[in-house]
Amino acid sequence: MNPEVHVLKIREMKSMDRGAGLKAWPLVRREIGSEHLTTGITEFQDGAAIEMHTHNCQEQVTILEGSAAAEIEGQTYELTAPDTTFVPAGVAHRFFNRSGKPMKILWIYDSLEVNRTFQKSGRTESHWSKK
Repeated sequence: MNPEVHVLKIREMKSMDRGAGLKAWPLVRREIGSEHLTTGITEFQDGAAIEMHTHNCQEQVTILEGSAAAEIEGQTYELTAPDTTFVPAGVAHRFFNRSGKPMKILWIYDSLEVNRTFQKSGRTESHWSKK
């Protein structure tokens, strides 16, 4: 069986408001036939940040626009497009924007079942995964 091909045009897609100055566009995922990947784009307004967290799977993040700071296991890295990070499963990390302009990232997970566990609260939630 051949999987169905999809062409995703971000400018024609509706974004999802994630609150706190974040909006996202889920891209490749189970709902469109992906068997292994979950991907998307998140836009951060100036000052927006994601809490420190871990995932149950590997994650790649590429800066698409603007500049970002990535905190990974207590070390902060200054990033600009097209800098890329690779974070193994279980490694604490977060991204934030302190550039004064909007910033966009492309995120790629190597799983259809993506969980995020917040370091501060210990709470685990399903992240971009639907069965």
